[in-house]
Amino acid sequence: MSGIKYLILAEGFSGDPHYGKTARGVLRYRRDDVVAILDSTRAGESEDGVPVVATVADALPYGPTTALVGVATQGGRFPPAWMDILRECIEAGLDVENGLHVFLAHDAELRGLADAHGVELRDLRRPPADLSTATGANLDVPGTIVLTVGSDCAIGKMTVALELDLEARRRGEQSTFVPTGQTGIAIAGWGIAVDAVVADFIAGAAERLVVEGSRRGGDLLWVEGQGSILHPVYSGVTLGLYHGSAPHLLVLCHEAGRTEIEGAGGGPHPIPPLAELVDLHERMALTRRPARVVAVAVNTRALGEDEARAAVAAAELETGLPADDPVRFGAARLVDAVLAAR
Repeated sequence: MSGIKYLILAEGFSGDPHYGKTARGVLRYRRDDVVAILDSTRAGESEDGVPVVATVADALPYGPTTALVGVATQGGRFPPAWMDILRECIEAGLDVENGLHVFLAHDAELRGLADAHGVELRDLRRPPADLSTATGANLDVPGTIVLTVGSDCAIGKMTVALELDLEARRRGEQSTFVPTGQTGIAIAGWGIAVDAVVADFIAGAAERLVVEGSRRGGDLLWVEGQGSILHPVYSGVTLGLYHGSAPHLLVLCHEAGRTEIEGAGGGPHPIPPLAELVDLHERMALTRRPARVVAVAVNTRALGEDEARAAVAAAELETGLPADDPVRFGAARLVDAVLAAR
């Protein structure tokens, strides 16, 4: 990651917590590596002290080396206006990092342009070519593997893993964040996007990630969760990641006030009570590696201060487990619970 200076491409979505998830994640956890944000709808403003510019040319005086696609475009494809932005980045000599399911390296025009200008097109979701099924090496990883699981998608499983990793490292633990999605990869500089892996190889990819996390010196591995076992669209990825990472411990993530699965289609899909989710996730563990939920991370972003504290207290009362919002109130209590269980 050394030497990279990001221009985050967030046209139209720099303030959007959902479609601008990658932009916001990198800005929060790699702030020192971001020099500018491109979003013509907010040009002249700033985000966390980072200038927002209208064009690639406007960004160049800030010294970027890499343009990062920081948004999820509609349908996962690049509209014509975005293709123009990408061409301008390449012609300006910027490497491009892309986390969408559509790979830039498959575009003949952009590939040729990148070759002509001597820049790299890095597709963060491209899985390694040599992936295979899990081998059992996940069960031999030394240390403690902790997986974040959730009541739904897009509720902060990556953020929770990152916050707990930061808190553990502040305490002197040999702690490593294990990235399993494109935003996590952009933040950490390594990883595999498990949602882009052939279904049979998802567990193998997750196994490789925890082995690599251990090799990088992690005695405490925080695996970034994906999807939700409740979500009829993304549950396959969730279960493959669960079994492949073979966690010892789980942190259950939930957004306060959310009662139904979002984006599932086919009518309402209610979210069961938290106590039922604790039991469900523990029953899904590998028979060779029982896992237990040791804490609940509550996302209270939509609540006021008093409501947020009440939601945390309610989660504790219902589950009998330590609960907190690690972004709003700090990760100390959740890390305490993990270390006590380890």
